[in-house]
Amino acid sequence: MSRFSRQSFLGAGSERRLADATIGIVGLGGGGSHIVQQAGHVGIGGYVLVDPDHITETNTNRLIGGTLADLETEARPAATKVAISERLLHGLLEKPRIVALHKSWHDATEKLKLCDIIIGAVDSIIERDQLERFARRHLIPYLDIGMDVHPLPGGEFLVSGQVVLSTPGHACLRCCGIVTDERLTEEARKYGAAGEAPQVVWSNGVLASTAVGLIVQLLSPWFRSTQNFVYLDYDGNQGTLVPNMRMELYQQRVCPHHPAEETGDPLFDIRDYSRGVVEREAARIAAAALPPIKPRWWLALWRSLFG
Repeated sequence: MSRFSRQSFLGAGSERRLADATIGIVGLGGGGSHIVQQAGHVGIGGYVLVDPDHITETNTNRLIGGTLADLETEARPAATKVAISERLLHGLLEKPRIVALHKSWHDATEKLKLCDIIIGAVDSIIERDQLERFARRHLIPYLDIGMDVHPLPGGEFLVSGQVVLSTPGHACLRCCGIVTDERLTEEARKYGAAGEAPQVVWSNGVLASTAVGLIVQLLSPWFRSTQNFVYLDYDGNQGTLVPNMRMELYQQRVCPHHPAEETGDPLFDIRDYSRGVVEREAARIAAAALPPIKPRWWLALWRSLFG
């Protein structure tokens, strides 16, 4: 019995498909660290891991793979979140392909644009907006997870969150009402004064597990889904995860916020791209001693145009 035999229902060739895939994970604290762990267990082979932060004591209630030994001491600095995730993946996969970037995702776009799926586990509205816009521009499916804690009357609290699958041409975070000009303005007004948002490990786990399920659904043939837009609401007090009413309403809606003419890299130059890219890719595959992967659409287009 092989390691992945119990998930063979994912379909013929699914093990190879998952191993060949590369996902980008932006934000490796609460939900992002769950996604790293589960993606490694499932067998996804490639990762672009992006987070500018180190582990702190307040992270240890939810950062999967992080330990007390990773905290800063007089003898050594705290471990970076990308290093913790990289260590976790090396413990789960024989030869993971990892690009670990201890920096802002804005400085990691060259690597992120090569991913098959991008997952955002970021705290701010503006980061969600910009990250989704980047993914849309490069025709990459974007998965967003997020949670919050809201005060209720009587000193109680509501734990809530959402999982959104945003694909080019279909409903986006603005269609969902998650990103609005009002929320961006309010966030900017409070910048630097809001403090750390409440986070707990179990709600992050629910949202991350749901996101990993959608990732596997996108990459493997186990279930023929026609959904290009998913918007699920999480109620941590009730323990429910249900479709938001906008999900069915906007399932066939063409997104008005990201026009088709906004696709593509505005700085892209076909002359720069054509200088040796095919040769570099062939050399990389030969050096890794791996069977050739299916070319991305832009590589196939280049070959059809220029031979």
